[in-house]
Amino acid sequence: MIRLHDTVHIEAPPERVWAWLDGLPRHYRDWHPAHVDCRYVRENHLTTGAVLQLDERLHGKPHSLTLRADVVVPGQLLRYSGRGVRGAFILEPVGNGTRFTAQLELGSRLPMIGRLLDPVLRRLLAQRLSDIQEHMREESQNLKHLFGPPRSGSR
Repeated sequence: MIRLHDTVHIEAPPERVWAWLDGLPRHYRDWHPAHVDCRYVRENHLTTGAVLQLDERLHGKPHSLTLRADVVVPGQLLRYSGRGVRGAFILEPVGNGTRFTAQLELGSRLPMIGRLLDPVLRRLLAQRLSDIQEHMREESQNLKHLFGPPRSGSR
């Protein structure tokens, strides 16, 4: 299993960050310049079983992902899965803010297959994995800035 993650502190309570995630189709393009479109295919907010269709440009190419919400604990946790990918957003209260962790898992969940396949995937996909990790870091920083204090001169 190949695991990527990024953590950032956001100056907003978990409930506010969760409300933003729940309305992701409205905010998706603001989150990262590579994000193109996001829409609910099943349900219209984050509940177990909800399905989101995401379109973005990664490593210079268009990608379309269909992700299903597998575990939803409002204000705390979203675990999702799609074809060949599993991930999570974890929101933890820290003071008046939120520790926001994004996790992504690629590869086989089966230990025997993973031990054989994951090293090969790491080697073959090294640059893409690096690009994905950088994209995750940028998303975390952008999210932090979206919830940051208003900049002077802005309303």
